[in-house]
Amino acid sequence: MNTRITGYDFARALAVFGMVIVNFNIVMGADKAGDHWLRQLTGLLEGRAAATFVVLAGIGLSLLTQRARITNDAHRIADSRKQLIKRAVFLFGVGLCYTPIWPADILHFYGIYIAVGALLLTASNRWLWSLAFGFIAIFVVFILIFDYEAGWNWETLSYSGFWTAEGMVRRLFFNGFHPVFPWTAFLLIGMWLGRQDMHNPKTRRKVFFGGIAVALFSESASWLLIRYFSANVSGLDIETVRALFGTEAIPPMPLYLFASGGVATTIIGLSLMLTERFPDAKWIKPFITTGQLSLTLYVAHVVIGMGLLDALGILENQTFPFAIGSATIFCICGVIFSHFWRKRFERGPLEWGIRRITG
Repeated sequence: MNTRITGYDFARALAVFGMVIVNFNIVMGADKAGDHWLRQLTGLLEGRAAATFVVLAGIGLSLLTQRARITNDAHRIADSRKQLIKRAVFLFGVGLCYTPIWPADILHFYGIYIAVGALLLTASNRWLWSLAFGFIAIFVVFILIFDYEAGWNWETLSYSGFWTAEGMVRRLFFNGFHPVFPWTAFLLIGMWLGRQDMHNPKTRRKVFFGGIAVALFSESASWLLIRYFSANVSGLDIETVRALFGTEAIPPMPLYLFASGGVATTIIGLSLMLTERFPDAKWIKPFITTGQLSLTLYVAHVVIGMGLLDALGILENQTFPFAIGSATIFCICGVIFSHFWRKRFERGPLEWGIRRITG
């Protein structure tokens, strides 16, 4: 079917909200302030919102090239690859230019993910899953061989030597915020999801409950392994144990990938079911329009949201409530802006720009 599945837009909106909360919290230094349980709750969003975006990017890639793939038309497939490579190059370039403003940028990583996806348009479902696990396994090998902390200052979350050839390769493929190994696995799983019949209620429920099962299993396994190794294995400090068996985004070890992938598919499954159950509900539509402007809002939350707070001198060293309140205000403004923008225009400003430039 060619009917747009608005559940994906709804899921993008939820990911935008999660991303804004996480980033405002970290930049303001509020992730170390506030009640422990609140910090733990918002900490669960770290790495999950970004992972959801990458899974959705994989879904979008499959939907965008669906006709070419199904018909197995060599000319259409070649055109689709060309278009995606152009978008990948554009995102990579824009992301690199954006990095001095926002060091945690994901756009330049997106460029590489999409380039990989373009090469795998016609890969079988088995190959997509095999390669997804392969990207995860390669990262584990890398972390055993190379120094994961190279270039990092963990106190300031700054990275030295990025603009050198060695530093850029290391950060892009191994120890950056969203390294190609293993983060491309999220895109490949999304490509597989994009091939499923999400118009089918049974498929949507499988995605939702399957995501919950994977997330719960991963978090439970992480808790048990950390508890066991902390108590029974000498020579490993608690930080090392948490790094190996935790579900935090840095470093992105397998249990993090599984937990975040499970959360992403849960959010996507829930979004699909909600938009199918309440297709004309007034409260649904603002989320859909917000998700359709996700790229614009991603850039705006740094350039406009944080930029305004920085100009006012109230960006850093803030309390937890202030950070959450600021993020909430930005999200509300983003929803309002998206609603009125979509009344007049088909695409968001940056969404239109990338289409205009890359086709």
